[in-house]
Parts: sequence; C-alpha cells; structure tokens
Amino acid sequence: MRIVRAAQSLGLHSIQAHSEADADMLAVRLADEAVCIGPAPSKESYLNIDAILKAARESGADAIHPGYGFLSENPAFAREVEQAGMIFVGPSADTIERMGDKVAARQAAQAAGVPVVPGSDGRVDGIERALAVAKEVGFPVMIKAAAGGGGRGIRIAKTADELRILAPQAKAEAEAAFGDGGLYVERAILSPRHIEVQILGDGTSAIHCYERECSLQRRRQKVWEEAGAVCLDDETRDALCASAVALAKSVNYRGAGTLEYLYDEASNEFYFIEMNTRIQVEHPVTEMVTGIDLVAEMIKVSGGSKLSVTQAEIAKTGHAIEVRICAEDPFANFMPWPGQVKTLKEPTGDGVRFDHFLSEGYQIPPFYDSLLGKVIVHAPTRDMAIDKLVDALNEMKIEGTKTTIPLHLALAADRDVRAGTFHTQWLEPWLEAENLTTKGDAA
Repeated sequence: MRIVRAAQSLGLHSIQAHSEADADMLAVRLADEAVCIGPAPSKESYLNIDAILKAARESGADAIHPGYGFLSENPAFAREVEQAGMIFVGPSADTIERMGDKVAARQAAQAAGVPVVPGSDGRVDGIERALAVAKEVGFPVMIKAAAGGGGRGIRIAKTADELRILAPQAKAEAEAAFGDGGLYVERAILSPRHIEVQILGDGTSAIHCYERECSLQRRRQKVWEEAGAVCLDDETRDALCASAVALAKSVNYRGAGTLEYLYDEASNEFYFIEMNTRIQVEHPVTEMVTGIDLVAEMIKVSGGSKLSVTQAEIAKTGHAIEVRICAEDPFANFMPWPGQVKTLKEPTGDGVRFDHFLSEGYQIPPFYDSLLGKVIVHAPTRDMAIDKLVDALNEMKIEGTKTTIPLHLALAADRDVRAGTFHTQWLEPWLEAENLTTKGDAA
C-alpha cells in the first residue's frame, strides 16, 4: 500500500505482485494493475525470484520495489533485477552485499570512523574461535547472525558453557531464516537504548533525516517506535547523525537506509551495530517529523535523480510515535490470530495516520507476518503525542480478530513509558510481571 501510494503520487503506473493468499488485499485493489506470482507459501511466491522477474517482464515493469521483507535485502535478487535490465529501487547489489552482512558492515563502519561494539573482526568459524573472542572482549557476549535481521539468529551467552550451547542454536536459526549460518560475536551491552538514524543517498551525496528510538521490543521485535529520541542531548544527536552520514557516503549509498546503534546512557556512548539497506516498518515517524516522503524519494533516486533536499533544508518538528497493530492475542502470549475483518473503523484527526492493507470482509491469511497496520501520531510534544495515540487507539476498531491494541494502551498508561525511562530489556520483564493483564483490562 505504501509503495503503491508513493508511486501514484509520482505519476507512475503501479503493478502489485501478490501471492494467491493476498489476492483480496487492499493494495491489489488500489494498484493500477496486479499480477499473481504464485501460491501462498512464500518460497513459491514472494521468495521466488524467477516468478517475480517473469511477472515483471510480462507486465512491462521497468522497476521493482522490494518492500521491507522477503527479498528486500537479498543481493542476489537485486543483481538479477539489474541484469534483467530493470531498476532495483534500493542500493546496488554490491552495497546490499557489503552492508547487509553485519561483519562487512562493521568493517565499513570502522573504516569510516564510526564506533562499533567490541567483538570479532570477522565471522567466527567454530566454537573455539567464538570462545577466544568472548574471552578477549569479556562476557556476556552476543552471538549474532552475520546475515539478515529482525532479531533472528541472536543469543546472549553469559558464560563459556552457555556459549557452547547457544552458538549452534543461533547458527541453525540463521540458516533457516536467511540461508546463511554465518555468525559473529560481540560484547553484550546490557540495558541499552536502541537508536537508529534514517539516511537518504543518491549514490554520491547522503543526508540524514534525524533519529528514531525503538527500544520497546519483545523478542527483539520492535513494538513501539518514536522520532526523535528524547534520551539524547543535542551534541550526542549531532554526532550520531553525522556518523551515519559519513558511513552512507563512504559506501556511495543510494536509496533509503537505516543505521542502527546501541546507546549506553550511563556513559553517553553510542555504537553502530548494523545497517538496514531498505525502507523500514517504522519510517512513518520520520516522515511525520520531517515532512519528507521517504518512499517517493527512494523511487526518484533509483531512477537517477539527485536528492531533492539538502541537509540544511531538513527541519524536525514535534514528536511522532508509531505502534504496530498485529493480529495476535496479547493476553495469550501473543498467539497469532488470523481471522476475518468484520468491522474496520480507522482512527481520524489531525496528526493521525493509519498505514494498513485491510478492508471489511478481508480474510487475514495465516501464512505471513501478523502485522496488520501501524498507527502513527504526531504532536508538538511527546506527552501530547502519547495522549493523541490513546485517543486514536480507543477510536479505532478491528473486529473479527484479536489485536495488540490493548498492549499499546497499557504501555501508554505506564509511568516508565510516559517518562521515557526504558531500554531494550525493559518490555519482557514488564510483561512477565503481568502489567498487561492489569492495565490492559483497565484500558
């Protein structure tokens, strides 16, 4: 939906590729054209490069936008799109290969003078090498998949014995999720903030669109995102954003990208951890505070245009918050809950945005991610944004399925969330303490 709207705003003919399971989704209806690329299983449709390219050729497409899942950070896909004579709306295949691999990205960051978390210089082969790195940087350590993202292929080991057990698990999960079992090891920074910087590049120049905070996470999956990060002072924010631009320029980045950092409040230090070479789920909060259409911008630069704004022209106003609405039951350990949307009432009002792909009567498929949509609010201050979020969540209705709306209402009522005193390890203990059961019922 997001890409269709951006393309149409630029006067481009939009063609939505979809699986058989997604034939009734809103994007298929609103695109100028739609083409089925295969059955419901993703390996037979959204991960089937041959089927996608065949559909693109037959429909006369001259560009492919990969979205933010499936093949969006797959260099082989980008390379085949380019070799087929079409434009890949994103970085070059070489850039994706370099920055999509966490080890190579770490090395690129070091070369650009960006601080990184102490860890292995490259992939670790075997348990003994991993143990040696862990001993050098000090426990606890984080074992991470070299490829991919989304919190998969990650384990934290507090001792050598735990590392021996957890490293094979991380390897197996990485192989299953990304087809690449490569691992690396870095020191685990406990209770950090997760800060990321949105950048745009045209292959020559690069700019930043300020930062987001995404510290409220469950199982390393973000559930609530903000722009900007109220924990940063101006000097630290400037240094963080400047480091992101330096790294983007050093790799001649083209398109929209995000550089992710861990921020240690105690020491006021930040460390680069990885780069997402695609548009991200949480990009709307950046759009709300800057007024820049990030998806339209990445489409334009992929076609050879220069960036339409300079760094000096980008101003940040107010505060924005996004919450992810998923088809899950938050009172039953977030069990997925595919069903039919019987009633849909969207939140309204100034500074309220609801990005989604739903319609009344739509059958939510059980095959893919449970994300249904995102409620985004923008207000002059963070407190006002939270108040607006509560109003929007109370106004909206999605009947026929369970959703995570009660989680977000409970979070919005929490003192720590209101005060902005949380970190990446905050949410799971909060859930285990049954705060959701208590506050969710009240909400």
